[in-house]
Amino acid sequence: MFEIITKKQLGAKISYMVISAPLVAARAMPGQFLIVRADIDGERIPLTICDFDRDKGLVTIVFQAVGAETERMSRLEAGDCFADVVGPLGNPSDLCDTPISELKKKNILFIAGGVGTAPVYNQLKWLYDNGVKVDCIQGARTRDLLILEDEMKTVTRNLYFATDDGSYGIHGNVCVALQQLWDEGKRYDHCVVIGPIIMMKFACQLTKKLGIPTVISMNTIMVDGTGMCGACRLLVGGEVKFACVDGPEFDGWEVDFDQALQRSRLYKTEEGRLMLKLQEGDLHSGNCGICS
Repeated sequence: MFEIITKKQLGAKISYMVISAPLVAARAMPGQFLIVRADIDGERIPLTICDFDRDKGLVTIVFQAVGAETERMSRLEAGDCFADVVGPLGNPSDLCDTPISELKKKNILFIAGGVGTAPVYNQLKWLYDNGVKVDCIQGARTRDLLILEDEMKTVTRNLYFATDDGSYGIHGNVCVALQQLWDEGKRYDHCVVIGPIIMMKFACQLTKKLGIPTVISMNTIMVDGTGMCGACRLLVGGEVKFACVDGPEFDGWEVDFDQALQRSRLYKTEEGRLMLKLQEGDLHSGNCGICS
């Protein structure tokens, strides 16, 4: 059993939990994810790692209650236990494989949207602890939906906020913020974007126009997390990839976002799931539990 050491609410539907999981914490790296089960009857929920403490054997998750299972998870309190915390899974961030001396020469920008701020924080903290200072744009519809603001300020060189309604920071979405910084003379060699698919799509369109190589995370489309269900199938550079085993990070310029968005919409209806099965043939395993 994996005890919840700390639990707090970051928003109306967003939970922050620190969990005792020494073996997971010992091997965790930025960019990776966990599979969490509330109890023995619970569903497997893939969640990116927000933070980890190897010495104390702790991992931190942040998740939004969007369905019955995550709602049940959100009702757990400090002292309660998860039945399973499995990981770390997926591949670490590409930045982890780059020599620190090379990273220090780069001008790196992160763009975080919504709950995508949690995995961004993990990468920012790792870079900061290794002496690499980077900028970040954090976006949300309104100021009330911004999370981990104080924590993000401690691990960035410059932290820019963007809100759709103009209630805090730059008035507009993250693309408006990036264009404004670019117009002011800011230049970047590398960009990492994590958030809703539609946000990542338009952010990549802009970074491609500006010539900033960009990495995105497709953790939001994962279901099983082991490569067996096929739910996180996507096209990257015209090749079929699976976010959980091939990613979750990919070259943002190569991801077919339109196909990913269409696929996520089709999964919501029985007719749509049948259409996916027909279109994808042998590449559609149907083992995610959604199609069946």
